Amino acid sequence: MASAFGKILLITGNAEFLADRTRAKAVKVVTAEQPDCEVATTTASGLQAGELAGLTSPSLFSDASALVLTELQDLPEVAQGELLAYVAEPSPDIAVVLVHSGGQKGKGLLDKLRKAPVVSEVKVEQPKYERDYARWVFTEVRDLGARIDEQAATYLVAAVGQDLRALAGAADQLVDNLEQGAHISTSLVQQYFGGRADVRGYEIADATIDGRIDVALEQARWAESAKVAPVLITSALATGLRSLAKLSGAPEGLRDNELAAHIGAPPFKIRSMRAQLRSWDAAGLAGAIAAVAQADLDVKGGAADPAFAVERMVLAVAARRRR
Repeated sequence: MASAFGKILLITGNAEFLADRTRAKAVKVVTAEQPDCEVATTTASGLQAGELAGLTSPSLFSDASALVLTELQDLPEVAQGELLAYVAEPSPDIAVVLVHSGGQKGKGLLDKLRKAPVVSEVKVEQPKYERDYARWVFTEVRDLGARIDEQAATYLVAAVGQDLRALAGAADQLVDNLEQGAHISTSLVQQYFGGRADVRGYEIADATIDGRIDVALEQARWAESAKVAPVLITSALATGLRSLAKLSGAPEGLRDNELAAHIGAPPFKIRSMRAQLRSWDAAGLAGAIAAVAQADLDVKGGAADPAFAVERMVLAVAARRRR
């Protein structure tokens, strides 16, 4: 196994949880190789001239040391020169981990770092669509030594939400109660997480889009009594309507898998979405999305009665369906 010392690990991307986990794994590798290694962690933004040189100098108390430098995008220009000088001639007794949060800030420094032979990069990006989160869950469960199908993974995302840290904890909880290589089914996910209030947001959204106003209002009132954050309901309805709008405007002749990729939804949802779309036209979808956007502003802005804002949204959206 190659040594981590004399090398630079560059972690880039906007997924904070994945960046933190990758950084922790890197430090674990370093300390496993050199148990007496001194690990210094600091943010890049406050570094003054000469400080980086001190942090990348051999330790007086240990044969090896490591530097973890976070918020690399905020590294001052004077320190950037020092970092590039170190990268050109790294110390064989020092391991360096650099963390950049993604985006265009500091891109010039990243481009130069990527060209250095001693730099290896790990990209950690936040998933974009619902199906991407389900795929992430699939990979997470597989890495833990179990299996999960797409429908179960999608249900877990609906139940837990799109916070990767929470999803990782849920996956770990599920796998921890199974034998190695076992299969996680939708029924098992429901057994563990079916009572999560977040699921109600998607149930309310589906009922509203289907025109089942009585069910949607009943679920909305249940959500209020269960102290479900109204923003979870507006978010779920916005996601459902945007997906329908994408399906409406999708090129003709696409298969279900191709449509799913175009929309960003799981393939098994395409059939039910097609059924929903029969009751919607472009003008109705535009009006419904505007109504949800207004409700989202109301509940986030501390409306006097968020529950009323949610019920008004349900009625406004349902009214825009074609009869």
